[in-house]
Amino acid sequence: MNKEIYKVVFVRHGESKWNQLNLFTGWADVDLSEKGIQEANNCGNIIKKNGFDFDLCYTSYLKRAIRTLNSILSVIDSEWIPVIKTWRLNERHYGALQGLNKKETSLKYGEKQVEIWRRSYSVIPPKLEENDPRSPKHDKKYLNLSNEELPLSESLEDTEKRVIPFWNNEIKQKIQEGKRVLIVAHGNSLRSLIKFLNNLNSEEIFKINIPTGKPFVYEFDKNFNVINKYFL
Repeated sequence: MNKEIYKVVFVRHGESKWNQLNLFTGWADVDLSEKGIQEANNCGNIIKKNGFDFDLCYTSYLKRAIRTLNSILSVIDSEWIPVIKTWRLNERHYGALQGLNKKETSLKYGEKQVEIWRRSYSVIPPKLEENDPRSPKHDKKYLNLSNEELPLSESLEDTEKRVIPFWNNEIKQKIQEGKRVLIVAHGNSLRSLIKFLNNLNSEEIFKINIPTGKPFVYEFDKNFNVINKYFL
């Protein structure tokens, strides 16, 4: 890699079964749909066609992202590459909305309110109750986290507060060391990164939507300023 230019490839996981059913997903650990599996394989072929190789990969604790990454690495014949999984790259937690149909929720609360819950920066969806079985404190993946770290609902702002420190303190440092990095995550964890990297305000990020299974690249100069971004 040209040491004056750093390139990072990002991917939102392929379509999940709950994406297909138009349900709020959040931290619910939902698998890929058949379409999502195909999207993941296609994503690998696009990355391979464009000649990208990687030294290190990052993903969340959620299987739809993990299995998308696994498919990509299989297609590019790089399943040996180290993978770091972290809850900090999880999707935004949608609280009590998780598992609800988006259309039905719009009919109940109004389309405007649901759009605010989905796209706004600082508005938090209705929280889960502490004893709700959907709470992450009941999930063995998060047994090592404190109650303060486990959300019952999150705004995009909350998501950003866990994603950006991990970017700055872990991922960015590895990139600057010369590691070629692939990140497979989620619509809102990636939106929080895009907001930070592009220095967008809360109104601008409202309009950003990231498609499933479409790899995109950010290029940075030696001072880690964004100099280019594009879909492959």
